[in-house]
Formats: sequence, structure tokens, C-alpha cells
Amino acid sequence: MEQLIATVRQFFTNFSFTRVGIADIVDIAIMAFLIYKLIGLIHSSSTGRVAKGVAFLVAALWISDKCHLYTVNFLLGKALEWGVLALVILFQPELRKILEQVGSSTIERVFSSRQATPDELEAAITQTVAAYADLSKTKTGALMVFERKNMLDDVIRTGTALDSAVNSELLKNLFWNKAPLHDGAVIVREGHIIGAGCMLPMSGNVNLSKDLGMRHRAGIGVSEQTDAVAAIVSEETGSISVAVNGMLKRHLTPETLERLLRNELLPDQEEDSSRFKFPFLRGRKEGPSDGKVGKQ
Repeated sequence: MEQLIATVRQFFTNFSFTRVGIADIVDIAIMAFLIYKLIGLIHSSSTGRVAKGVAFLVAALWISDKCHLYTVNFLLGKALEWGVLALVILFQPELRKILEQVGSSTIERVFSSRQATPDELEAAITQTVAAYADLSKTKTGALMVFERKNMLDDVIRTGTALDSAVNSELLKNLFWNKAPLHDGAVIVREGHIIGAGCMLPMSGNVNLSKDLGMRHRAGIGVSEQTDAVAAIVSEETGSISVAVNGMLKRHLTPETLERLLRNELLPDQEEDSSRFKFPFLRGRKEGPSDGKVGKQ
């Protein structure tokens, strides 16, 4: 410990800001940007667990070296050497996406990150509730996913990319049962529709009610794997449901839907989103065909 303190003291003694030049500042800025983009890449895809595994492997390699576990250290070192090549192959789609974005975007687009204003979120919620009230009356199936911190780029790639403000008439047209995109989910990011006809991961919860169909299981599934909020309309009964954190609230009125969306999506709401916890309502059926495999 004394040696470490002496080393740190010697570093600050010899350090001088006069030695920091323009090249050093540019070097630090580039590295900070690359680290930021790397974190964004992990955050926007399903590679978070892989990154944790790599971090664990590096930590184990360091510990084995400090503890003089030579055999373990040798094997981990070889695994890490081959792992670099494996990671390049594994992350090839994501790396290609970043290179394409850099090559086809302006400097402003690469560095900027758009944030929705409270008014945009308010308008998106209002338009969603209006659309869902009409869809519920006509028993038109619907599934909307509101992205929060966990980005859904992998999900968006399974559907059709859009760029539109949330509008009730547009939503009713997208979910019309003869529309080409009605079977998938609509993805909303920062108050804007960015994808339609998207396929969601199904819930792996074996304790879900058998009355729940594919659309409800997909909404629960995306809320289990991410922090997104999923709003569903049953095409059999017109019942409105909301899934958050892997839990489902069923048979909602439009007023209740609006209140839940405001609590979950608006940052200035007093109620914390972590309070959105409720049990599954298993005894209330959605309809005889809601559990068919072909239903979304």
C-alpha cells in the first residue's frame, strides 16, 4: 500500500498540464467517443450478456495471474486470444451497422442523440389512448411497444422502419386487420413511431394463463427482456391490457390506460415506475380463440 501511495504521489509530482497538447486532447476525445459508441452498441442490442462474460473472463485472467495460478492463467489467456476473433465474428452485424452509419450520416447525426420533449410524449400518449379506445370498440387487435432505456434495434429490424409522429388515425390504419403490418408490433421511441410489423420475443413464463394468446405473450415477453411498456388490445373481446416488467394488467378502461402510460413514460410523474407491480389476473378469459397459435 505504501508503494502504491508513493507511486501516485510521484505521478502527480511529475505531472504537468503544460505537457498536455492539442494531440493529447484529440486523442482523449476520440477514445471517449469510441467508448461511448461501444456502450451504446451493447445497450442497443442483445450483446449485453456476452459483454459481461468477456469482462468476467478478463477479471478471472487477472486474478489467476496475481494468485500465480499458472495453468489456469495459460488456458484463460489462450481462450482470450481466440475469443477476440470469435467476438469479431459474433458482433459482425453490429460492427457493420456502425460503419454504415458513420459512412452515410452527417457529423451532427453521429454525435447527436434526440430526446423527446414532454409535449411530444404527452401527444403520443393522448393519440394512443384515442386510438385504443376506438380499437377496443371495434375489437381490432393491436400491440404497441414504448421503448425506454433499453433500445429495441434488434426488434425493429424484424419489421418495417417508419418515422412518424404517433397519430390515432395512423395507428388504426396500421392495425386494421387487412393491413399488411397489422400482425406485428408498432415500436415507439421518444414519442415517434419508428417501426411497424415487428416481431417480439415470446414470454418464457410457464405460469401464464392459457387464455393468453400470442399477442399478449409477445407483449409480456418484450417487457420481461427489456424495460419497455407494451399496450395490447384483444381482437376477441376488445379488452385493453398493459405489460410492464413481465407483468400484465388486463381489462383496462381508456382512462386507466392513459394513467398507466403517463406514470411509466412521463419523467415528471410523481409515481415511480417501479411501483407498477400487480399480479397476473389468470381467471379472466379473453376469448376462445385468443390462445390460438395463429393469433398475434
